[in-house]
Amino acid sequence: MSKAEAPRVLLFSAGRCAHCARTRALLRAQGVAYQELDVGRSAGAAARFRRLGARGVPVLLVGDRRIDGFQPDAIRRALRQAGLA
Repeated sequence: MSKAEAPRVLLFSAGRCAHCARTRALLRAQGVAYQELDVGRSAGAAARFRRLGARGVPVLLVGDRRIDGFQPDAIRRALRQAGLA
């Protein structure tokens, strides 16, 4: 899979969220580029978050895989399966 075809990594987060900070740190440690949407600061991000039916942050999308909460093993597995780590 080329970089152009690499799955998009999208992190829904909120300020002062310790689990969001841990998710961010894990993604950085893995060298993964990601887009972050703060649901508390952006009405658009909050609307997308609600459409997901999510109840809390962080929510991480790796391609079509969704991971709710900070689950390091699941995140690493999703990144490996997507060819990102």
